[in-house]
Amino acid sequence: MTRAVVVGSGPNGLAAAVRLAQAGLDVEVLEAATEIGGGTRSSELMRPGVLHDHCSAFHPLGVASPFLASLPLERYGLRWRWPEIDCAHPLDDGTAGLLYRDLDATARALGADGARWKALFGPLAARMDDVAVEILRPVAHLPRHPLVLARTALRVLPPATILARYLRTPQARALLTGMAAHGFTRLDRPGSSAAGVMLVAAGHRHGWPVAQGGSSSITAALAALLGDLGGHVHTGVHVRDRADLADADVVVLDVLPEAAAQILGDAMPRRIRRTFGRRRPRAAAFKVDYVIDGEVGWTAPGCERAGTVHLGGTYTEIADAERQVLAGTMPQRPFTLVGQQWLADPGRAAGNLHPLWAYAHVPAGYDGPAAEAITAQIERFAPGFAERIVDMHVTSPAQLAQDNPNNVAGDIGGGPNDLLHLVVRPRATVRPYGTGVDGVYLCSSSTPPGGGVHGMCGFHAAGVALADLDR
Repeated sequence: MTRAVVVGSGPNGLAAAVRLAQAGLDVEVLEAATEIGGGTRSSELMRPGVLHDHCSAFHPLGVASPFLASLPLERYGLRWRWPEIDCAHPLDDGTAGLLYRDLDATARALGADGARWKALFGPLAARMDDVAVEILRPVAHLPRHPLVLARTALRVLPPATILARYLRTPQARALLTGMAAHGFTRLDRPGSSAAGVMLVAAGHRHGWPVAQGGSSSITAALAALLGDLGGHVHTGVHVRDRADLADADVVVLDVLPEAAAQILGDAMPRRIRRTFGRRRPRAAAFKVDYVIDGEVGWTAPGCERAGTVHLGGTYTEIADAERQVLAGTMPQRPFTLVGQQWLADPGRAAGNLHPLWAYAHVPAGYDGPAAEAITAQIERFAPGFAERIVDMHVTSPAQLAQDNPNNVAGDIGGGPNDLLHLVVRPRATVRPYGTGVDGVYLCSSSTPPGGGVHGMCGFHAAGVALADLDR
């Protein structure tokens, strides 16, 4: 039987393992940490019964993923749960832009911009499943739905700041720009609309759910399915070089390109090693988890019902903060994402104690303080919030990298997400999952289609491996 080894047990590594096992390969997953999951881990971080997600939290691309949707993960305990409102973006005047799963409800909430919002996102949301087939794969491919792809391109190619000006109200402009800021890139550059367009369209088609019991439920379900397919997962196993994988016919690496170069050493062609070694993250996350007594206390109506809340003020303020981050400067008011997962999954709370999840965008490798700035951003839109804090846990970019080596310098997105790197991720090649070493493939979020808990990087890498075996 052909033997496959997958290094890393994040969603992409486990997706690759499942696809290889479905094809009849003998599959082992090797994970260096003592628990599986990578960025999908969850735990009672500070208080018993109060459950926090370590990194990923809301999963619009998880439910939109063609591969994950094809798997019977509900049999293995995965349950999606939705908040009433997917996302809110408050402004200083006490109003907020609100994203509902329902397109018409969003249009009504946006008032004067409702018709324009529907014109911008309605056609994509209606064909989101076809959009996902085209977008959640390498850019260079023969499209199955060329008209859908062309319509999508018209929306993702402009700079986010330009696309936002198609809208007229400050609430709609800020809501769209906050979505685009998920890309960790300058918002005045071509292609910076991509993350926002995809998240909005996926939201209107599938919503922004959480996984019941924490994001770890996603990888737990994948691992359980893999076990039923005959695969095995081993934790606490460090793969440091090619010799650790000598008896495998197929190797799939759910690691960063630079880590792949270290593992493969001189077996990797020098030109590829140089390319992988030149990659440098420019933006990072600085995370703060809170235990709060009661609700946050938002001023703007709707925020108290939203699973995710984006804090950044107006669309021009968000764009300026992201520009500072990419220039290596810590903004005074960083763009901040807040998660209220307990609204969709009440079991994460303990009585009146609720887990509040938050992180801000900061320069890669930033080693200064940011917890105060994050708390201040929340306090800005929820006066009195600081008095509701019972406990707090701070995770700097360096600690994010220590907790998960794929988060180098605190980068949780697998590398740059500008237009160039969306096209040539992780390098300029027609084989983005190849490493230059026969039988060895890369499947981390540094490969197409990039970050997010969708498993499609692993799915496609495994598909290339299987095609090579058949040649």
